[in-house]
Amino acid sequence: MNYTQELHAKDAQYVWHPFTQMGVYTKDEPIIIERGQGSYLYDTNGNKYLDGYVSLWVNNNKKLNKAIKKQLNHIAHSTLLGSSNILSIELAEKLVMMAPERLQKVFYSDTGSASVEIAIKMAYQYWKNIDRQQYANKNKFLTLHNGYHGDTIGSVSVGGIDSFHKIFKDLIFENIQIETLCLYKSHYTHEQEMLDSILSNIESILAERNDEIAGFILEPLIQGATGLLVHPHGFLKSVELLCRKYNVLLICDEVAVGFGRTGEMFACHHEAVQSDIICLGKAITGGYLPLATTLTSQKIYDAFLSDRHGVNTFFHGHTYTGNQLVCSVALENIKLFEKDNLISHIQTTSQTLKHRLNKLKSHKNVDDVRGRGLMFSVELVKNKQSKEPLDISTVETIGHTCKDHGLMIRNLENVITFVPILSMSKKEIKTMVKLFEKALHQTLSKK
Repeated sequence: MNYTQELHAKDAQYVWHPFTQMGVYTKDEPIIIERGQGSYLYDTNGNKYLDGYVSLWVNNNKKLNKAIKKQLNHIAHSTLLGSSNILSIELAEKLVMMAPERLQKVFYSDTGSASVEIAIKMAYQYWKNIDRQQYANKNKFLTLHNGYHGDTIGSVSVGGIDSFHKIFKDLIFENIQIETLCLYKSHYTHEQEMLDSILSNIESILAERNDEIAGFILEPLIQGATGLLVHPHGFLKSVELLCRKYNVLLICDEVAVGFGRTGEMFACHHEAVQSDIICLGKAITGGYLPLATTLTSQKIYDAFLSDRHGVNTFFHGHTYTGNQLVCSVALENIKLFEKDNLISHIQTTSQTLKHRLNKLKSHKNVDDVRGRGLMFSVELVKNKQSKEPLDISTVETIGHTCKDHGLMIRNLENVITFVPILSMSKKEIKTMVKLFEKALHQTLSKK
């Protein structure tokens, strides 16, 4: 038994993988990653793979290693409970300077799910702190069907993907869910007509039930886990205005779409949206270490202030809140964004990705190609007339064939996602699409 085979055996014996049916996973010999260089991952057998899904939508940059090593010479961790540290202060200042101007305060955590949990609790308690009697019924959240905000109980409660969340229905709290935009697309030919219809539905709910609704939480511009569903232009801004009109907090979950992924530093910037709370994570550290933040307005922060500890206090915290190692990487990552003019680079390479993927529309099994920035998807169907989804086993075969050709790619049901490293070159973008196209033809020509 060689080293890789030994790892396969131990992996199957000891590790429970996320979002994975282990009964299926252990039937094959999985790829075991040993190292990374540039846009490529290398396995224990020396094979290299172009990283087309950036390890669940984070990005990597080897230059960040130095920031970790440098910080280790000072201190690895100290608590923010009752004290502070230099790097958490510097990072908070930097994030506030970068974010929409309404957002003035930073609350640290370690995962996207945690940042959403914090946003939910913060929004709920905000109304109670202002006037517990007047806002006693503000205990629900308006959400989008097929929305995804993480896997902890609070974030699942405001999610809407049945295949992920239905099993936990007896554990989660009630929300008010709006039908997803993709269902509206099946009823309307024109985007403006569709947009007007869904906004009318949202306003009707807000007008009737705003006394119950603490906040409206959504993924701005793109709903990631539902197959990269792109919202029509103007939807996000209109939602912001409706929230203001009906006294409901707007919470934007930018864990997946923030930090350049959509072609702007934050997705909210595309429509000049000023949310009350924003959740950040994933690419904030360049994919190196776990960090998430919940940014909020001065108005919300002020509602938690008191001259007595037990009054209006936000009783929430994490052991590694504001950890120095993590903050040092995030600060260095932001410097690299600025130094390398990464947003401009993304805006250029995203056009290459869009152009190359749109060429695939001529294929008989490719229905929709959609996305923003470096976050695109290709929807695969049995035929374009019925739009019946291509069976999952075939889609997964395409994914396996991509890996055989040296491309790491991920599918969400019958949708193939392209979420490359933010610094990926034009040449590598073209290679990524070429390898997928090769796997697509190779797999479906056998059908």
